[in-house]
Amino acid sequence: MRHACAKRKVPIGRKGRKPAASGLQTAERTRDPWNDAAWKDVPWTVYRGQAYDLRPFMKRHPGGSWLLTLAIGRDCTALFESTHLRPEVAVAHLQRLPVLEEFPVDQVPATLRPNDSKLYNRIRERVRKEVFPGNEAGGKHRTGSEAAAVSIIGFAVFAYTVYLSNPSFLTGGMLGLAGAWIGLTVQHCGNHGAMSRHAPVNLFMGLLSDLVGGSSMAWRYHHQVSHHIHCNDATIDEDVHSAFPILRFDAQLPRHWYHKYQHFYMWFVFPLMTMTFHAGDLGLFFSGETKGAVAHGARTWERFSILLGKFLHFGLLLGLPTAFHGNFPNVLLSAAGYLAVQSIVLASTFAVSHNVNEAKEWPNFSKEQKQDWGIQQVLTSANWGGVIGNFFTGGLNLQIEHHLFPAVSFVHYPAIAKIVKEECELAGVPYGYYATLPEILGRFVEFMKEVGSAPESSSDFLVSKDGSGNLRTIV
Repeated sequence: MRHACAKRKVPIGRKGRKPAASGLQTAERTRDPWNDAAWKDVPWTVYRGQAYDLRPFMKRHPGGSWLLTLAIGRDCTALFESTHLRPEVAVAHLQRLPVLEEFPVDQVPATLRPNDSKLYNRIRERVRKEVFPGNEAGGKHRTGSEAAAVSIIGFAVFAYTVYLSNPSFLTGGMLGLAGAWIGLTVQHCGNHGAMSRHAPVNLFMGLLSDLVGGSSMAWRYHHQVSHHIHCNDATIDEDVHSAFPILRFDAQLPRHWYHKYQHFYMWFVFPLMTMTFHAGDLGLFFSGETKGAVAHGARTWERFSILLGKFLHFGLLLGLPTAFHGNFPNVLLSAAGYLAVQSIVLASTFAVSHNVNEAKEWPNFSKEQKQDWGIQQVLTSANWGGVIGNFFTGGLNLQIEHHLFPAVSFVHYPAIAKIVKEECELAGVPYGYYATLPEILGRFVEFMKEVGSAPESSSDFLVSKDGSGNLRTIV
């Protein structure tokens, strides 16, 4: 979303297709694709300057309709091209869909185009040939994490059994560790469609987010639409500004006097982090949007899954232990242990990868770097650790590879990392890496101290909202 929209014709495929009916005469149409009667009931998306009607593909999408709905009501180019390891096959399916003629494409904020990145294309081609030789067609890249999933879910069941039999701050903390592990791995990969080649399995794994205190639906919009596509963009990436004004993660955000102490007090704020997730999830239920994205494609059952998830989560965390043991104050203390440990583990493992100095150089990027999706993803992330960290964080320690290949199972990231590092060295693109978690944590604390005192810097792009709350970015 860092360049202006531009209309361009996209080939319609060998057989062609009929344009979708608009329902209104041209003279009666407005320039608002979200509220115009001609388009508001159509599940439209824009890919490379062409608007398509997604209805014929909703039930046939191999990854499941719950992932396809993320494309509704927005330019899906970056989302689409970064998700598919074989973009030529995916594009062929897309171009068979009905084209929406006279659709006001220029009113839809455009995203960057991964397939135009020379670096990304070289990396992806090598990954296909060297990591998945001849197997990517069958979805091999989405498999391999089954044993990890069994181990993680098994530990969570054990932790909950202990918690339910003897609720305490300690057993609550152990359960919080299990909840964080599910959040980092199983639900994360499932909601990316990267836990299995079977869509129902991914959906089930993704829904575990709701059991541990999140919302799978809210997470998909917050994480995939906002964060992944616009990584470290201070205006659109929800991970950058969701903690503001308590924490300042970017010098482009306004600075308050207390931010210069944030590297101290953030450790007292992190234990409360999951409570902000609950508030954000409920905000999406009532408003239909997160801080970084509008949930245009959210269906009724998905919206209500937020409430059902909260009911199940707090029923397991508070309701059942109280029913078995009474002593509600002790159960509350136990739940506090859960929330504190889960929050600190999550913050200490995923926040560090995008909040070190080398991942915050957006204002200093060259024009070419700002327009290259692959380079942008590399430069706005940093890695730490290796295979062991990969297992315990679901690949979030190898954040660069995860952002380049979000729909690839995390077990393959160590192999992919070797290719990415080699290609970045050949292209002269800095590749951020730290040997251990404590090392990058130290750099994270230093960064939080520096950005807490840094003067507010201006952005080189302007942002506004259109009538439907969609952020529009103009270089």
